[in-house]
Amino acid sequence: MTFGRPQRPMFVELFGPLIGLEEEWRKQGATEEEIALTAFDWDYVPVRHIAGCSAHPRHSAPVTIEDNAEYRIQLDFLGRKLKLCKATATIALPMNFPVETMDDWMRVKPFYTFTEDRVNWDGVDRARAAQCEGELIVAGIPGAFDTARELMGEEVACLSYYEDPELMNDILATIADTTMKVWERVSEKLVIDQLSVHEDLAGKSGPLIGPSQVAEFFKPCFRPLWDMLSSRGTKIFQMDTDGNVNPVIDALLDCGITSLYPMEPAAGMDIVEVRKKYGNRLAMLGGLDKHILRRSKEEIRRELEYKLQPLMREGGMVFGLDHRIPNGTPLENYRYYAATGCEILGLPPVQPGKGGWRRMAF
Repeated sequence: MTFGRPQRPMFVELFGPLIGLEEEWRKQGATEEEIALTAFDWDYVPVRHIAGCSAHPRHSAPVTIEDNAEYRIQLDFLGRKLKLCKATATIALPMNFPVETMDDWMRVKPFYTFTEDRVNWDGVDRARAAQCEGELIVAGIPGAFDTARELMGEEVACLSYYEDPELMNDILATIADTTMKVWERVSEKLVIDQLSVHEDLAGKSGPLIGPSQVAEFFKPCFRPLWDMLSSRGTKIFQMDTDGNVNPVIDALLDCGITSLYPMEPAAGMDIVEVRKKYGNRLAMLGGLDKHILRRSKEEIRRELEYKLQPLMREGGMVFGLDHRIPNGTPLENYRYYAATGCEILGLPPVQPGKGGWRRMAF
């Protein structure tokens, strides 16, 4: 991911199956190792995540107020009702949001401000030991867009960049202050390998904010932190965002971002074209069209031959599906996809008994 001299390409599964696919595959004769995805011998890196910058770690756990066979509704520490539809989702979605005005934000702001007990020094010691054993040390930070969306919902958040910049600036300045103070302290004792942020700021038609918003609001939040951490040995600044982010890639690079994923083809993200444009300025993960798995084997091979071409094997690329394995994917097609990818990349054939990536490890 740093454009060094990789010994060979990496071929991975990033997310695993959507709900319901396991049952489909069992009916098609899948082994339990295939259900767990260990049978496909995917590449993986052991990862150690360090927390410290989200809403205060000592907030109370969600309280369940309704739970039945179809859904669960919980009340979280911010006062939001969260609904999980059990048959189709693994992430509960907010039914309401706590912030519309500056007064609302002042009530929840203490959850996001810095306190010394945000740093778990025992966790830092464990991470340092794990790093010596080869684990990748990842520091997560709150997203500049993601946090506002969690607090306000997408519509109010998007409008606030224009109609209430004072509110947006105060939210992001609070996050920036907390993240800087946490990781300044931690990075004195531990080299953080990767800084990671979750945003999901785009859809098929493009990003929900433009380059000017990224420059005005994201950059003050991200760039000083990245400059500090990179000076202390951090090599990767990775952003997770679905959708078409082509219009804001330049602005994100200016914020310090070095890596993007999952690069969804259905939203217009073509990793080959992105590599031609940005070269070694941007590393990527994913990029293989998940929807192609429900089509013919010939189409699967064409997708792999295009995306796994020599240009893409020169570093800065981890090959994998662009999100979860969709329902309706025939097990035989997934087997073919795994084997064909290894063949094209010149990797050893799949060794089912070897182990490899296991979903619960993440």
